[in-house]
Amino acid sequence: MELLPLLTVLLLAHATAYLAWHALARRRRERCYLLDYACHKPSDDRKVTTEMAGAVIERNKRLGLPDYRFLLKVIVNSGIGEHTYAPRNVLDGREECPTHADALHEMDAFFDDAVRGVLDKAGVSPRDVDLLVLNVGSFSPAPSLAARVASRFGMREDVMAYNLSGMGCSAGLVSVDLARRVMLTRPRTMALVVTSESCAPNWYNGTDKSMMLGNCLFRCGGAAALLTNDPAYRSRAKMELRCLVRAHIGAHDDAHAAAVHKEDADGRLGVCLSKNLPKAAVRAFSENLQRLAPRILPAAELARFTVRLLARKLLRRKLKFEGPKINFKTGVDHFCLHPGGTAVIDAVRKNLGLNSYDVEPATMTLHRWGNTSASSLWYVLSYMEAKRRLKAGDRVLMVTFGSGFKCNSCYWEVSKDLHDAGVWEDCIDDYPPETMVNPYTEKFGWVNDLQGGGGILPF
Repeated sequence: MELLPLLTVLLLAHATAYLAWHALARRRRERCYLLDYACHKPSDDRKVTTEMAGAVIERNKRLGLPDYRFLLKVIVNSGIGEHTYAPRNVLDGREECPTHADALHEMDAFFDDAVRGVLDKAGVSPRDVDLLVLNVGSFSPAPSLAARVASRFGMREDVMAYNLSGMGCSAGLVSVDLARRVMLTRPRTMALVVTSESCAPNWYNGTDKSMMLGNCLFRCGGAAALLTNDPAYRSRAKMELRCLVRAHIGAHDDAHAAAVHKEDADGRLGVCLSKNLPKAAVRAFSENLQRLAPRILPAAELARFTVRLLARKLLRRKLKFEGPKINFKTGVDHFCLHPGGTAVIDAVRKNLGLNSYDVEPATMTLHRWGNTSASSLWYVLSYMEAKRRLKAGDRVLMVTFGSGFKCNSCYWEVSKDLHDAGVWEDCIDDYPPETMVNPYTEKFGWVNDLQGGGGILPF
């Protein structure tokens, strides 16, 4: 009779030890470290100034005076500076007849710079990469671009390669989320996330104003990042991912159609940005923040907000009571916002109650690099690092928007003081500039005083 209790105790102890070990192993797999990242800096012969952009517009003989006014107004007021980059075929005057080779050459230049750059910075061999996640929204050749990276860098035969397309400006965080989820099932995984957009074959040559905006805002760029859940790399990591939240409101027809890659009435392909886009963005942003706030803000701030919300409901008939706002600065030290345009940055600033210092990285990124789509956030993060803003223990919130329509956010904790200037190294001392006034405002500013140019869409 004494043997049975002993066996029971031993079995319970074994089961407890196994469950504890299993929980610890899962917790380790849930860790996601940003080992390093690198942004793409195209060659100087691909720089496009405001004057050059105006010359490209003039080449489109289909444009009438109202169209010309509209595009010049967007360029002058875009917040984009004189040092962004365009694809070679556009600079060579071949925007109306891009080739498949043009798109591949644009991608290869990016791969050779950013992918090679992050591997060298982190001291990681291409054959050490277990997982490859690549996103390029509007160029999906066969073999896939993910396969092209694996081939170009000689990765292992068992590398897990994923190729994402059509996911817009928020695809970068979708790729991070996919890598994180795969790592939950695989311990000690090294993941390479590659993020860019293909501009070479996607220049719009028509006259539909809802499709012309992209030519003025989008520029060439890209980024590559190394993520891992291997605890051996913890001391070398720059940041640790604490949470990632995605909101997708594509079930609503107006949101789904807010940003669509399609042909215009004349059969010319481009991205149409509808007038419903701001409304869709606000809705997606609200959905995301509702789920994000309880996970990153202190209980005291959540309690304060709840009390003010109840007070407003109780007193709304008797007093003019200002609507309550959550103070995200109680849980966030740095805001890494998608530089989709000046109106995008300003809208997020107002909604989150931020100041000019908080949005400076996004504003300067837009000025220096333009909107590089899904990779833009990494340029913003690089600005923060180049300015030596990121200190050990700081909390960074990334927020981005994209077609579908969706809003994604992720929350990082900085592991150590960061000071790598990256692609900003040769110009960081010039930012922020003394003035953000476009140098061609005097030349093209007359368009702001003329009627018929149309309004500038906020995204």
